[in-house]
Amino acid sequence: MRLTKHEHAALLLEHEGKGLIIDPGAFSTPFPEMSHVVAVVLTHEHPDHWTPEQLDRIRRASPDVPIYGPAGVAGAASDHGVTVVESGDTVEIGPFTLRFFGGEHAIIHESLPQVQNVGVLVNDTLYYPGDSYTVPEGVEVNVLAAPLGAPWLKIGDAMDFVLAVAPRRAFGTHDMTVSVIGRDMHRARLQWATAQGGGEFIPLDPMDTLDI
Repeated sequence: MRLTKHEHAALLLEHEGKGLIIDPGAFSTPFPEMSHVVAVVLTHEHPDHWTPEQLDRIRRASPDVPIYGPAGVAGAASDHGVTVVESGDTVEIGPFTLRFFGGEHAIIHESLPQVQNVGVLVNDTLYYPGDSYTVPEGVEVNVLAAPLGAPWLKIGDAMDFVLAVAPRRAFGTHDMTVSVIGRDMHRARLQWATAQGGGEFIPLDPMDTLDI
């Protein structure tokens, strides 16, 4: 399975000639029109994780592609026929098995509503928590997509999350809200946290790939 990191929180996974897109949002450049996409996962409803334009572009090339997300996403993207998933659900689509965890977005501030959020484990190999620190209990994570910068993120909490998951490999995502200096500083902190569990941190820039 090959992972391509796009800007911010957007990921493309390709396996056996099929594609899976995760969180194509407003901070990511438009995805190319690819006819091999078999599913889209939206972890939550915030626009940096999905836009109507991104979904329309994906569906122009893959008209019947299903979109999975929590109920809040289904409401926000009501024109796109989102299939609702929640923590504990498993979906098998093409060569991908999707297991969902969590349920709530990390708290930004008490003045802001807390929305639903699901983390996703792909093929029991890659785990992306969306905007949360949900640990997939009972799972040995091969590759962790670890949030690196956000209004809700304190780097110490992100380090504790990586320590709790103890992945074999990790890379930073959710990173368009920080400067290059801040990104590199946070990468170094997550590299330390990954190494504590014997894992390797891999600094991926947009369009870098990783075979997993």
